[in-house]
Amino acid sequence: MFKKFTNSCVFIMNKYLPDAFIFAIVLTIITFVGGVALTGQTPFQMLLHWAGPKGFFGLLPFTMQMILVLVLGSAMAQAKVFKNLLKKIAKTAKTPVRGIMITAFISVVACWINWGFGLVIGALLAKEIAREVKGIDYRLLIATAYSGFIVWHGGISGSVPLQVANQGALAAVAPEIFDKSFTIATSSTIFSPMNLFISGIIIFGLPFVCRAMMPDKEHTVEVDPAKLIEKERAQVEPANFTPADKMERSKILWIITLALGFSYIIYNFTKVGLNLSLDFVNFIFMFVGILLHGNLRNYIDAITDAASSAAGIILQFPFYAGIMGMMTGGNVDGVSLAGVISNAFVSISTIKTFPLFTFWSAGIVNFFVPSGGGQWAVQAPIMMPAGNILGVAPAKTAMAIAWGDAWTNMIQPFWALPALSIAGLSARDIMGYCVITLLFSGLVISAGFLIF
Repeated sequence: MFKKFTNSCVFIMNKYLPDAFIFAIVLTIITFVGGVALTGQTPFQMLLHWAGPKGFFGLLPFTMQMILVLVLGSAMAQAKVFKNLLKKIAKTAKTPVRGIMITAFISVVACWINWGFGLVIGALLAKEIAREVKGIDYRLLIATAYSGFIVWHGGISGSVPLQVANQGALAAVAPEIFDKSFTIATSSTIFSPMNLFISGIIIFGLPFVCRAMMPDKEHTVEVDPAKLIEKERAQVEPANFTPADKMERSKILWIITLALGFSYIIYNFTKVGLNLSLDFVNFIFMFVGILLHGNLRNYIDAITDAASSAAGIILQFPFYAGIMGMMTGGNVDGVSLAGVISNAFVSISTIKTFPLFTFWSAGIVNFFVPSGGGQWAVQAPIMMPAGNILGVAPAKTAMAIAWGDAWTNMIQPFWALPALSIAGLSARDIMGYCVITLLFSGLVISAGFLIF
């Protein structure tokens, strides 16, 4: 019964889900029409929200961060030392079942520790397991690697719980309730019993859910060998090196570069510990990659090879920025489309149901604002005061927004693009399986908010 349902989801997604870019265009149209219909704004006003300063190009810094996550992570993985490590892990997966479960567990734990790291490592490990294990469904394998991302906002790199732990963050969204000194400690968010319950059930349950999704032999789609072929680089014999070639392979320049990079890495760890920003994760990816490749020339070549896979991010992220601009752009009374959605859930909430409805509304808003920081900026000014009036703890409201932001990422191609680029697949190939992860995690998270 479960496999039949999974196969149906896969079939529907394969047949009806368009390319991720077309999906972004459809969301753009829906948001445009919704803004006109529900907030009373004119089409021209919605156009300005879409293309204005907070719209189409509003995610340029973040777009570059995501390109670097993909390119630097992929370049790091091309180093022989890193490849050998992935191969050793992949060789422990003797069967398709073990391959799926190992991928799920490593991906979900890595994403709980740091989402940028987990997003790339999961896909790279899955691709290596596809090389080692015959008879494994490649679509499910990549979907499994991406599914680990579901826990990121409840983990130690979650942007909302880290943000509310800083002075002034809550005062910025609800100054009528919180003063600038008010903060929410991570002991009440990331390390609260409720959050550890939700995270723990998903971390240990996801490998078994992914295992249950494994198709029978008749429906198994193995990897196309062409997707696993690595580009061969032309080698220059040392005897033919020009002075420029020797400089590019100079150990002195390589060591100086590494000394600068790792000096800062060590310094930053002593200052912030494991609270790693996306910029710092990329910084680590870069200098670990330079170290593992052995010289600067090898690293330049690895970056060149990896950069071609960033096309989807470059094309689609500006459109998502435009969608966010329309979702958050308000009319003369300051009412935005995201606000309309959030207020609809607030109006039917009680002290018991408010965290649950906040989670569900955040999941809906996340379709159109697939950014943790953007999600907080949109919903916190509405949900935090409403929760306070109902008597709901601020930490619980904040985590409801955070988990809602993570939840519907499973059926939103925005965050899947790096993994899909590494794997050489399209969104329709994995989204059928991700629907099952969405349903499983939705039940667990909803139960967590009701129980606690």
